[in-house]
Amino acid sequence: MTAFDHFAIAAATLDDGAAYVTRHLGQRIGPGGGHALMGTHNRLSGLGPGEYFEVIAIDPDAPAPGRARWFDLDRRAGPPRIGNWILRTDDLDALVARFPQAGRPLEFVRGAFRWRMAVPDDGILPFDGCFPALIQWDTPAPRFSDEGLRLTGLTLRHPNAEELGPIVAELTDDSRITVETGERAIVASIDTPDGPRQIG
Repeated sequence: MTAFDHFAIAAATLDDGAAYVTRHLGQRIGPGGGHALMGTHNRLSGLGPGEYFEVIAIDPDAPAPGRARWFDLDRRAGPPRIGNWILRTDDLDALVARFPQAGRPLEFVRGAFRWRMAVPDDGILPFDGCFPALIQWDTPAPRFSDEGLRLTGLTLRHPNAEELGPIVAELTDDSRITVETGERAIVASIDTPDGPRQIG
């Protein structure tokens, strides 16, 4: 019912997030664009067919959105980190009915791309963002040049892993995604042209 789509690195600015990616992965992140509904903007890079990651930040040139921004960006503080991960589904409404804590489906448009994503009214996903955001692409998802990056693992660490684990297992059977008990963190293991790296 779902598949891994991408993970999101929240940063104070896109430049901060891009520098963080270069330090950890030895790669420059690609271009992106804005999200008018949320007052945010991003940059993206591919992780192979159908998968990618993004750096996302509040857009200082965009008007305030009149609602809480997604990915808990209104409360974001400190250095860049993976704030969220996103699962793709072909039936967002059914999945939200099963997991209402994911939020309400909202419609997004950017250029030729159309998608819907479940966003909580307060912008905060459960388990400090370790609960996945849910997305349904209504047009083909973005495609990226292949820079040789591949996701090999995504570790979700949370103090309440015993509660989070069964939920994640019900949502996805992707063996790369694991849940551990510990201080809250999301850590991605990525194969790069220069060898395996981690970013969190």
